[in-house]
Amino acid sequence: MHCPFCNAQDTKVIDSRLAAEGAQVRRRRQCLECNERFTTFEIIEAVMPRIIKTNGRIEPYDGQKLRRSINLPLQKRPITTDKIEAMISRIEKKLRQSGEREVTSQFLGETVMNELQQMDDVAYVRFASVYRDFQDIQAFQQALSNLSETPKVENNN
Repeated sequence: MHCPFCNAQDTKVIDSRLAAEGAQVRRRRQCLECNERFTTFEIIEAVMPRIIKTNGRIEPYDGQKLRRSINLPLQKRPITTDKIEAMISRIEKKLRQSGEREVTSQFLGETVMNELQQMDDVAYVRFASVYRDFQDIQAFQQALSNLSETPKVENNN
């Protein structure tokens, strides 16, 4: 691992810990040349399925796009970054566990909606309003009605 401060090649690991519910390893490192410390994250490089868009176009999975689409409805909501990262990890795990080389954007969208519904009602409705493309107040009322009928399940995965 190259030092980000002096670009030296020799660094040593000072501390290692699991992060993101065990999906990452957080390593604290120190440069042997300049003695600066820095943190790295190690993740499994898993092959993610490609996404089949509604128009038939196929795109590679984009974790940053998923993160943006989840963070947007969660703006100004009392949800910690750790909980958001754990939710993203669960979604990515479901994608990998599907065993498919390609999954539909609908599968991904429904998975995100299910996770948001368990995490935060307001974020769920925000996401659903865009994802489901609500055209009128009746569509909103139906989503809210379904939300109030759905029991919450605590995600500890």
